[in-house]
Amino acid sequence: MSLSDPHEAELLEAYEAGKLKSVATKAELGRLRAAARATAIKDRRVNIRLSAGDLQDIQVRALAEGMPYQTLIASVLHKYVTGRLQEPAPSTPAAPKAKPAARRTTRRDS
Repeated sequence: MSLSDPHEAELLEAYEAGKLKSVATKAELGRLRAAARATAIKDRRVNIRLSAGDLQDIQVRALAEGMPYQTLIASVLHKYVTGRLQEPAPSTPAAPKAKPAARRTTRRDS
């Protein structure tokens, strides 16, 4: 396994040698476990309608990620509501939008 950084290699070596010790207290670990359990609880069911094409694309993506498509959908929604969902960088530069033609108005005197 090649590591990108010497510090990372040093940490991995220390971990594998058993030299690293947790600094978390039992109370802190308990609080973190409770938070993880509460986050993982899925207590609501939602039904949505998707186009056949979108669902198929989601299923293909989920298969590539090695997870069920419902899990992928839940993950994307969770990232969105927590502000962690990032749009991928555009692969090609977008063409500049054309400005709408200016409308000429005339005044009619009646």
